[in-house]
Amino acid sequence: MVVVPFNFGGLGKKDSDYSTSRFAVIPIPYEKTTTYVKGTARGPDAIIDASRNMELYDEELDSTPAEAGITTTKPVKTKKPPETMVKEVKQTCLRVLKDGKFPVVLGGEHSISVGLAMALKESYGKISVLQFDAHADLRESYEGSKYSHACAMKRIMEHADTVQAGIRSFSDEEAELAKKLRQEKKLFFAQDMLEHDCSESIIGGLGDNVFVTFDVDVLDPSIMPSTGTPEPGGLGWYDTLKVMKKVAEKRNIVGFDVVELCPNPENKSPDFTAAKLAYKMMGYVNQTFILKKVQ
Repeated sequence: MVVVPFNFGGLGKKDSDYSTSRFAVIPIPYEKTTTYVKGTARGPDAIIDASRNMELYDEELDSTPAEAGITTTKPVKTKKPPETMVKEVKQTCLRVLKDGKFPVVLGGEHSISVGLAMALKESYGKISVLQFDAHADLRESYEGSKYSHACAMKRIMEHADTVQAGIRSFSDEEAELAKKLRQEKKLFFAQDMLEHDCSESIIGGLGDNVFVTFDVDVLDPSIMPSTGTPEPGGLGWYDTLKVMKKVAEKRNIVGFDVVELCPNPENKSPDFTAAKLAYKMMGYVNQTFILKKVQ
């Protein structure tokens, strides 16, 4: 019986060695501030396990992104308050960036994204952040914490310009800021994206170096039921890939995360979807990297 390594893609030593890998997958099973369906702490392992069963050849790109090297680091495990966790995530991501790796963070709740944003800003000087999400996450504070998952984008805005895509839920408290961002073409409702191709407008709001934070609840619950707060009316698979590919082609993506998967042992499809999404993004990033080298 062949034993498949427990790393992203189930890769052997050649394609998963840290010293030669382009991508570094960082599992962060953090769950401290979730308020409805629990389970994001199990998300990273579920994504990695599902990825071990993917075909690694990408028919769209006519290539095998895993050949660029995908190493999987030890999980960042902490039960500390979110403001402390964010600092730990930042330091872990900085070490990976200093080693010349492209960080791919797997969550865990959305609060972890603040740490990666801080690390990328320190490494690149200036970044933009593209958030795929059903929720605006613009609260100043939630249930006593400024670093709750519900405040993730408000904290990230303190470090970077942002564009929000797929939004379809926010509170009264967030409404005024959300309306302002929408007028500035910095926030796009899911309905807008499903009725029109908003790709160019989304890209137009982004600077050169982009961090993509992907909350899986941006996807419609018909394909992503395994998340803490599933909202109806979300994006489909190809709707999402169309935007992601264009962003990769026209901007320099410097890191991304996939967060808020709450695995359901009775339905593995969402786990596989999240894993495939992460791998597709790696493929788009790698293809752009190769094309730039050729040019």
